[in-house]
Amino acid sequence: MRSKRLTTIALAALVGCASLTTMAAATPATAAAPAAPAAADFTGYQVVKLPNANVPNFQRRTVRCPSGKRAIGGGAEAQGNDAILVGSFPTDDGSGWIGLGRQNNYNDVGISVYVICANVS
Repeated sequence: MRSKRLTTIALAALVGCASLTTMAAATPATAAAPAAPAAADFTGYQVVKLPNANVPNFQRRTVRCPSGKRAIGGGAEAQGNDAILVGSFPTDDGSGWIGLGRQNNYNDVGISVYVICANVS
């Protein structure tokens, strides 16, 4: 049994990505920062969790949003002695979140993954 537990958490948000392109094209003197969307701007807000499970080092774990919803953010957690979160990012199609990690001196690592979902407009 492992006596120590190191937890690494990474969160990322994908809110307002479209506004970043607009701001990059504007000059600082004329650019007005767009207001960040409020939680009320999203309908069907839901957090879906993939509970902790030991998987081989560097193996991806993926959690997906329910049908009709898209990922607007997410995160992952690596658990274990010397656990390191290697990646936490959205799926290519935007329907979920991926987490992966590794653990020094062990062949596996505990990984939990979370995705924040909202209705597609």
